[in-house]
Amino acid sequence: MTPPIVKRYLIALDQHKLIGLTSFSIIVAASAVVGMQPPPPTLYRATGVLAYNGPIAPFSTTTQTIQQQGKELTAEMLLAENVVKGAAARVKVDPKQIAKNVEVKLPKEDGPNVIQVVYVDNDEKRAAETVEALRQKMVEQSRAINSARLLEIIKSIEARLPKVKQELREAEQKLERYVRIEGPAILAAQDGTTLGGITGSEGQQRQIQMTLEGVDTQIRSIQNKLGLTPEQAYTSSALSADPIIGNLRSQIYQTETQLKILQGDLRSEHPQIIQLRQQLQAYEQLLSSRAAEVMGGNGVVAPLPSARIRQDSSLDPARQQLANTLVNLQTQRETLTQQLLASRKTEQQLRAEYVKIPNKQLEQARLQQQVALKQGLFDKMQAALVDARAAEAETVPSLSIAGSPTVLAGEGGSQGLPMTMLIGALVGVLVSGGLIFLLAMLDGTFYTVEEVRAALKNRDVPLLGELPFVTILDPQLGETPILLKQDSVYHEYYERFRSNLRRASEKPAKVLLLTSTIAVEGKTVSAYNLGIASACAGKRTLIIETDLRSPSSSKFLKVSPDPAASAEPLRYYAQLSECIRLVPDIENLYIIPTPGPVRNPAAILESSELRRLIEDARGRFDMVILDSPPLTRCNDALILEPYVDGMVLVTRPGFTQESILAEAIDQLSEDELPLLGAIINGVDKPIEVADVMPEEDETEIEQEEELESPTPAREKVPPQVIKR
Repeated sequence: MTPPIVKRYLIALDQHKLIGLTSFSIIVAASAVVGMQPPPPTLYRATGVLAYNGPIAPFSTTTQTIQQQGKELTAEMLLAENVVKGAAARVKVDPKQIAKNVEVKLPKEDGPNVIQVVYVDNDEKRAAETVEALRQKMVEQSRAINSARLLEIIKSIEARLPKVKQELREAEQKLERYVRIEGPAILAAQDGTTLGGITGSEGQQRQIQMTLEGVDTQIRSIQNKLGLTPEQAYTSSALSADPIIGNLRSQIYQTETQLKILQGDLRSEHPQIIQLRQQLQAYEQLLSSRAAEVMGGNGVVAPLPSARIRQDSSLDPARQQLANTLVNLQTQRETLTQQLLASRKTEQQLRAEYVKIPNKQLEQARLQQQVALKQGLFDKMQAALVDARAAEAETVPSLSIAGSPTVLAGEGGSQGLPMTMLIGALVGVLVSGGLIFLLAMLDGTFYTVEEVRAALKNRDVPLLGELPFVTILDPQLGETPILLKQDSVYHEYYERFRSNLRRASEKPAKVLLLTSTIAVEGKTVSAYNLGIASACAGKRTLIIETDLRSPSSSKFLKVSPDPAASAEPLRYYAQLSECIRLVPDIENLYIIPTPGPVRNPAAILESSELRRLIEDARGRFDMVILDSPPLTRCNDALILEPYVDGMVLVTRPGFTQESILAEAIDQLSEDELPLLGAIINGVDKPIEVADVMPEEDETEIEQEEELESPTPAREKVPPQVIKR
């Protein structure tokens, strides 16, 4: 079997044979012109050697580095413009001629460690002088390169040193600020001061708590004896201790006594009774005023009632002492409570500070490490700068001249016309063949089945079938690729395609859409033949031509489209009984011819009439096949996608283009459309016929063989293999 690449090359050779023949003729003619040229003059080949200088004992490491780099010279460095011009000025030769005829051979891994300088000239003496001048300039060039490398090192260090120094200073300042702020806390944690403060605060709290409990016990005992709260005891003690209040109380008692004695003998309107009542009222006002002065408030606090003042100011000395003690204990309790709160706050602060100590220590260590790194880098750069400046006095060339140049004479003459033309013919065959192969590779069309199969596999698209090229002689229609005979030998391939469709998804696709990338890949032929194969299998099958931009092809099924359908396409699709046509020669096969070409085909495809037609057909038929326009022509196939269960992409060797196919598959994958797979149409396959066959069928197949012919852009299809 012929390999696919050979098939592709033979097709390209047939297409581009004129270009190949033209290139072959040009190369052979050029070789003939070269062969008729007179022989060139004798050339002299002068060779000089440059050796690498041996190692010396340098005082600086930079010198060692420069010496090692000096052994990495290239031909471009040695043949720099200044070297060629300097040598040309010395021997008085055009620099362009020297640059054209000079060659520098660097040492090989398994060869001697020398550099060869080769110069070709038609003058023996000038060749030797030019090589010598070139070697001297190359030695000077190696010294200049070493000096330039050393100067570059010094400039690089001097340019980076201020920045490194500034970074070191900033790191030191950052560490200093951190130590100044957080250092005391870290130091206190390290020497145990913080932990001791926490422990001491806890002990102080326990001591205060015990003292506070004792004070509370004393307060409760005195309250039980006095029957007064600390606030009441304070008021009673203050009022009882004031002599003015005591004097006013005694006068009030005397006035009340006199008033009670006189009320037994005198009436209430008696002047003396009235005077005593006024005195009593005045004493009570004075008592209230004096109590307000003793208790404070300056009139802001509401004055105490007179009865309450007389009662609160009646403590005897013993009870007054107990009241003072109760007030002192309450004051002591408040003081202890404040001390306890302050001690707890101090403890919480110490504990919070102690928890942060590890992070502060880590941060201090990190800052110290940064300072150490910056200091180390700064010290290394300073040492490198001193070492590089010391190396300036040790810079020497990396090369030295070894021996005198040798001059050898070359052979003159030419190959002769026959040999030159023979070589030109071989070169022409190679060039023309390579050019044809390059044109074949640049062509984006798939020419072989193997290429299409590999492209589908790389894109993870299942291959549902490989269908042969079909051409059948029909008395009325002439050559047609439609399988109207139910016993056609081609039915096997479409039956295999139909069975693969059933296995392409978990749920068999009932409404199927066939499309392609371009218009000549056999999409309509595949749709018709798939419908015929389904109908021959006993399935009620309907073919819907949804290409509303082109005329109907239903004449191949011997069905005539309705000529008035293009005027009112929506009415045409709304009447299902009128638009469905029975295919006369195939049982169970029906077709809805397209009314196209029509205006606004996209609007008709999106119409409710066509949607209802497809939904009704889904319920009436076992399989519905939609023949849609190519993807590169319009988006009609994508508009029909919501109505179908799956899509099949039709390809054909000789027509399908790689870039268009990849773009179409990527678009279907990105939009998550139900692509079931693809088929390859027009495949070069021999068709075998069963041994038992009627004579009239054999005659028809022989006619088919005679009428089959290859298309210009497709491989040649061999005749059918018929077994008698």
